[in-house]
Amino acid sequence: MNNTVKKEPDGILVVNKPSGMTSHDVVNRVRRLYGTRAVGHAGTLDPMATGVLVLLLGRAAKASEYAVSGKKRYTARLRLGLETDTEDVTGEIIKSHAVNVSQDEFDAVLPSFIGDIMQIPPMYSALKRGGRKLCDLAREGKVIEREARPITVFSIDAERIDDTDYTLDVACSAGTYIRTLCADIGAALGCGGAMAALERTNACGYSLSDAHTLDELGEMTADERLSLLLPTETLFSSLSKVSLEPFYEKLFRSGCEIYFKKLRLSPPDVGTRLRVCNSKGEFFALGEVRDYPDGIAIKSLKLFRL
Repeated sequence: MNNTVKKEPDGILVVNKPSGMTSHDVVNRVRRLYGTRAVGHAGTLDPMATGVLVLLLGRAAKASEYAVSGKKRYTARLRLGLETDTEDVTGEIIKSHAVNVSQDEFDAVLPSFIGDIMQIPPMYSALKRGGRKLCDLAREGKVIEREARPITVFSIDAERIDDTDYTLDVACSAGTYIRTLCADIGAALGCGGAMAALERTNACGYSLSDAHTLDELGEMTADERLSLLLPTETLFSSLSKVSLEPFYEKLFRSGCEIYFKKLRLSPPDVGTRLRVCNSKGEFFALGEVRDYPDGIAIKSLKLFRL
């Protein structure tokens, strides 16, 4: 009799998403490969886009609400002279324009798109209004007024390919629509613009060098696929950590706030999130620094290890 307990997949899988698949298509494929329904993702990619798609398997899926924030990086191809309903070249062309833009003119508009800016989300997006996705409403020919949202573009490096096309290397905050950025740059130049290609090169701290293709995963054994899963803690590698002795760990796991004065540590700024580890340095939770009447303490946001 075989008493071997099957090891459930648990951790982070970085996939190099191919063009032509939705993010949900990739999730379904990985569910079949790993034999589990517990698979989520940290940030959608459009079907035409390729690159880094961060998947959360097993208990790591509990981190999804905390993993979608943070800096992301993209390589996009901007095509001037087009306005489309989807803001990329897969959509219906609304207007075409002649393009007569010099390098100096192009370079001059870029600074206005760097920093903290406001961006109106596109109709062809997964955002919801009244319980329905905007993209579903757009397919019915409906246009809903959308409020501009704050985003941050940390940098844009542009390289001219030809008279109409440019490569953009964009570092930005979560929630940034690169399609809209391309369309807005085109509008600022007076000739329109649309996104012709998109590759996400970095998300949640993971890069293309960490990613595996679906074909590669399909050719591996089950054990080989399991060995690729990264610890959930790597999602929070940019955060500082605090270690708790067994007494305080037990209180923390029970939902109690742990005061820094009790730990004899200088408290970080209120609102700071920390990786919480046991006395052996093993990660088990995400915590947040809060201000209480009795002082500044750390409180559990999410437990990842029982």
